[in-house]
Amino acid sequence: MNEAGVAGTGTQSGFLGWIERTGNKLPDPVVLFAWFILVLVAISVAASMAGWSAAHPVEIDPDTGTFRVVMVESLLSRDNLRHLLTETGTTFTSFPPLGFVLVVMLGAGVAERSGLFTSAMRASVAKAQRFWLTPLMATACMMANHAADAAFVVMIPLAGIIYHAAGRHPLLGIAVGFAAVSGGFSANLFPGQLDALLLGITEAAVQTVFADYTANIAGNWYFIAALLIVDLPVIWYVSDRVIEPRLGVWNPAEAGEALAAEPVIATTAQESRGLRNAGLAALALIALWAFLTLGPNAPLLDTDGPPEGSLTPFYKSLLPFFMLVFLVPGWFYGRAVGTIKDHRDLIGMMAGAMKDMAYYLVLAFAAAHFVAMFAWSNLGLVLAVNGADALRASGLPLWAMLLAILLFGATLNLLIGSASAKWAILAPVFVPMLMLVGVSPEMTTAAFRVGDSATNIVTPLLPYFPLVLVFCQRWNRNFGIGSLTAMMVPYCIGLLLTGVALTVAWVMLDLPLGPGASVYIDLAVQN
Repeated sequence: MNEAGVAGTGTQSGFLGWIERTGNKLPDPVVLFAWFILVLVAISVAASMAGWSAAHPVEIDPDTGTFRVVMVESLLSRDNLRHLLTETGTTFTSFPPLGFVLVVMLGAGVAERSGLFTSAMRASVAKAQRFWLTPLMATACMMANHAADAAFVVMIPLAGIIYHAAGRHPLLGIAVGFAAVSGGFSANLFPGQLDALLLGITEAAVQTVFADYTANIAGNWYFIAALLIVDLPVIWYVSDRVIEPRLGVWNPAEAGEALAAEPVIATTAQESRGLRNAGLAALALIALWAFLTLGPNAPLLDTDGPPEGSLTPFYKSLLPFFMLVFLVPGWFYGRAVGTIKDHRDLIGMMAGAMKDMAYYLVLAFAAAHFVAMFAWSNLGLVLAVNGADALRASGLPLWAMLLAILLFGATLNLLIGSASAKWAILAPVFVPMLMLVGVSPEMTTAAFRVGDSATNIVTPLLPYFPLVLVFCQRWNRNFGIGSLTAMMVPYCIGLLLTGVALTVAWVMLDLPLGPGASVYIDLAVQN
């Protein structure tokens, strides 16, 4: 994989070459956060000396009866140094995304290691007819984002094999898989671990200004489902009408030195039984949650109010629900196919999922301290209030503000591949700032997700870009990084334009983003 990536890099020039060279010089995101913390400390000291301040948007000073004035605090002050040195553990463990992601991954790790994810992904496209192959493959690949790394490793090469078996160019299958898995990274019919991660960061960002705000893991549910629906025809059209004619007919003479043995596409009887059992388990969990929400004396329905009948407990229960909806079907599937023999195998899979999160824990430690120190300095509130005042004075409509966030995220994605790293940097400023002009944190998060996803497939800095290049070279040994980028550019343009249109339409029509989440927010009601 590394050799292929290096070989491709040497032929790259122009703008894409600049992106690759610049991005390759950037350090790991963990080190980036260390740099950002140092810069943050310097800015806090200078801003404190300069007397930067802002009126808190909701808190009243009891002595004056006016909004409380908040000053920027130096991070080298006595109190902030005490915070940093005595509350390190609390700062880390109270970082909202940490608990969100680890809880969901306890279940997702079982679903992945038992083979449920892989089997379900294969079964969803194995018998697709030629005409429906692209939309079915694209849908399966976007849904496979819940499988995280497995979606890249399993679905993209599998797509090439399936297209080859269907008499179509295998590189077209890889293009479809890559566009759907990575370009449609935030498109899905159901929330999952990415929602837990990003909305957890959103919660931490809002709490730098409004301490009582809690995130709803399903706050982007309707939006990401709509994103899948609008992305699907784009991928279908670009694949069958733009990319396939350019690729022509595959020539076996172009293949690499040795094609690996093709995996079995058909689902075995054992796997079919496992999928059936897993499906029944998932339905049982859905029925249980419905009963807990709608049944007599429902614990997930707030009958005390206000408002009476609030679904707030239900929204908060979605985190354990998504853990169980991965874990329990994974257990039933594993028992049917033999990958789980007893409870020790189950616990081993859960432990293995936590091992896979080791790097994320390191990244979360750095991000947690960056976000916390941002809050201690009051820079987030001061910048948010002053930025909101500037936005109001600009006269820009709200959709234009969100469009700027979307395009900024898409551009930054060319240099920093990690969605969570980018959002941890941007959210503490952008989320409160737009909140103060009436845009909900969930809407700002949704706009960022659109931009972050669309450009994934054209940046060599995506960690899986070299791997996808290797998948391509399996079918065409002369396929280089420029070839892969050129093949994916039409998808990128189409997905970005569609995402922009969807975002603007969502804001202008004021559509609900998810259960209990809307485009706009009334701070007077929230506080």
